[in-house]
Amino acid sequence: MPSLSPPSSASPSPLPQDSVVAALRAAGCVFAEDEARLILAAARTPDELAAMVDRRVTGVPLELVVGWAEFRGLRIAVEPGVFVPRRRTEFLVEQAVAAAPDASVVVDLCCGSGAVGAALAAALGSPGPVELHAADIDPAAVRCARRNVAPYGGRVHTGDLFEALPGSLRGRVGILAANVPYVPTDEVGLLPAEARDHEPLVALDGGPDGLDVLRRVAAGAHRWLAPGGCLLIETSERQAPTALDAFTGSGLSARLVVSEELHANVVIGRGRNR
Repeated sequence: MPSLSPPSSASPSPLPQDSVVAALRAAGCVFAEDEARLILAAARTPDELAAMVDRRVTGVPLELVVGWAEFRGLRIAVEPGVFVPRRRTEFLVEQAVAAAPDASVVVDLCCGSGAVGAALAAALGSPGPVELHAADIDPAAVRCARRNVAPYGGRVHTGDLFEALPGSLRGRVGILAANVPYVPTDEVGLLPAEARDHEPLVALDGGPDGLDVLRRVAAGAHRWLAPGGCLLIETSERQAPTALDAFTGSGLSARLVVSEELHANVVIGRGRNR
């Protein structure tokens, strides 16, 4: 969920925080008080407040209600129909920066909101020497990502994985981050309603075992990575051994890094003999 610290701008008129908290708590929101503060700060009028509370109590994710999500200290714009960045994916960004701190070309594949690309650009010192590209097959995600990477001079491309990227990037990418869908098709229906009902299926469904897109990215990565460049993909603990095999089978050296705190598993691959 977004930061529990409300934005510095206050709501223009006194609004009934207690009643908002009560409505959210009755709907089962665990962090009702914190969510109420964020909604109150975002609402410009009492009518807008009522509409926002109604959306939240009917199950719309808080981030879509207020229009943004916090990701590695950045406020990332999110819109209906766009995948909301998860806190566990911050671990992927952390590992990418550690693996390639001098990367000058960054690609955020399956970018969704563009949160990963924006966070990488910010961490690597952009605006500055980082050339940032992002890509997604979903036009709604592309529109949203353009808003989030614009402060870093990023470019966003529409298309299916590597087909979306300009050919000039071949052999130049220092960090290739791909937050691919990895939920097995038969398990999509078991996801929390906030994801299942409000996020695009293309951002969730990874095929029969959840690894269809991961395999495609791993298979094509070597053509795009610069010498010393790395590919990073988030997966689940259960899928990690098969994901590692997909990397090595595609000619990449591979290792798994895990954050117990964030329940995050990231496979890192590099081209062999580089």
